[in-house]
Amino acid sequence: MTEERPQQASKNEKPDSHVKPGKSDDAQYMNAGQLDHFRNMLLQVKVELGEDIDRTVHTMQDEVAIFADPNDRASQETDIAIELRNRDRERKLIKKIDETIARIDAGDYGYCENCGVEIGIQRLEARPTATLCIDCKTLQEIKERQMAK
Repeated sequence: MTEERPQQASKNEKPDSHVKPGKSDDAQYMNAGQLDHFRNMLLQVKVELGEDIDRTVHTMQDEVAIFADPNDRASQETDIAIELRNRDRERKLIKKIDETIARIDAGDYGYCENCGVEIGIQRLEARPTATLCIDCKTLQEIKERQMAK
């Protein structure tokens, strides 16, 4: 059972650039100003992650060295493995950011995928890619812990 969502502002409307989430005169949840704020936040994070990935690739290409000492070689391989794992996490985050931007475009952003209630501005500020409200996320984590035992 999902709740009715309030009508969102048209995508063609220009929100005030000074509007901060939760501080606008329009108390409507996920109004045009809020959606614009979160879209910009997500795009900025995506750009920064892309730059980090490019920088890592160039660094790894430039710093390739063949060490005679097996310990040095092992340390280098460990460093590379850690960097690659971090880049893989960032690649997954970029994918999640793209999915979140698609949710903004579809008008589904800010609402829980499970129950349809508002996720909340504070939660989205902390984790803009959140797709579950805090209650559903807590239940999911409890279930995951029970399955791990």
